[in-house]
Amino acid sequence: MKTINQFEDAWQLLHEGKIIAYPTEAVYGLGCDPFNQKAVEQLLALKRRAVSKGFIILIADWSQLTPLIDSLPDKYLAPVRATWPGPVTWLFPKSDRIPDWLCGNQETVAIRMSAHPIAHGLSARGPVVSTSANISAASPARDPEELLRQFPEGIDALLAGELGGASQPSAIYDVQTGVRLR
Repeated sequence: MKTINQFEDAWQLLHEGKIIAYPTEAVYGLGCDPFNQKAVEQLLALKRRAVSKGFIILIADWSQLTPLIDSLPDKYLAPVRATWPGPVTWLFPKSDRIPDWLCGNQETVAIRMSAHPIAHGLSARGPVVSTSANISAASPARDPEELLRQFPEGIDALLAGELGGASQPSAIYDVQTGVRLR
């Protein structure tokens, strides 16, 4: 796994269908182009994760949200606006644009607009898969050494940067009920 320092390099790798690791608020994340089925399938295999669990989609701004979700009354978006950008993931009714390989058989899509400078910058050119850097059921990587221990192969690059200092991965809420799921 090579270390890269530039968003341009990361964006190019994502465009090529590669998997990259990057720092987030609390743990290292793994990402790929959410609309590249082969890349998502490789990420599922790497993590030993069932497609039915779905993934979080990382976005950088509000314009990226609209094509990913079904329209909602503004009252549902007020709590989202109060928490974004930040370490909060929201489940939205998914649009027809969201492929099944991102959500399994669920009718919702998990989306987060991160305030972490690396995670935010990574998604500046388009949505990115955001999943914790760990094999399913293992603890997420909190340093590059643990990342390499869990994934000696399969990650194409690490986008350099520091974790954000949060102790827990992002909270997850349902946008229509306001119920916290994690």
